Amino acid sequence: MPKVVDHDERRHAIAEAVRRIAADRGLEGVSLGEVAAEAGVSKGLVQHYFSTKDEMLRFATSTLRRQVERRMPGEPMALRDVLVAMLPFDADARTEALVANAFLPRALKDPEIGRRFREGHDDLVGLVASLVSAEQQAGRIAPALDAEPEAELLLALVSGLGDAVLVGHRSPERATALIDRHLARLAP
Repeated sequence: MPKVVDHDERRHAIAEAVRRIAADRGLEGVSLGEVAAEAGVSKGLVQHYFSTKDEMLRFATSTLRRQVERRMPGEPMALRDVLVAMLPFDADARTEALVANAFLPRALKDPEIGRRFREGHDDLVGLVASLVSAEQQAGRIAPALDAEPEAELLLALVSGLGDAVLVGHRSPERATALIDRHLARLAP
């Protein structure tokens, strides 16, 4: 009886190998051969699923969002919890941040990867803006503030703090304290 192969599962396993290499060595470490070795499959199998490195990298970026969404707090979401969840405090979050940073230069050159980054950012702005609005309705954030620009500022803060945590400039405790301090400034 022939073995049943889950092609989607194989593609995702290869994408996971791309992410591990990107987190460890950057995109310059990603090659069909290196990915095959990391995934524990033949180079020919990688080429069966991805005819080019670009195709493989594009697919890997399509799976990044799912990784980030897994770390988000469940419903109901609280603004502070979402902001803290985006910071690279554990091994998985650190890997995700390193992978995103490795792909950033590629997003500037590859229209499809760039589009994914922009769409992901726009979705995050929408989520955080809705949480800012919820906090305003609950009386915890000043009602006169415009939710969308505040969301963009909060995401910029989280991005900067995330990079600072990655390189060791800020501890997780200090980064969390800075988020709390900024949220306190938004109170009525």
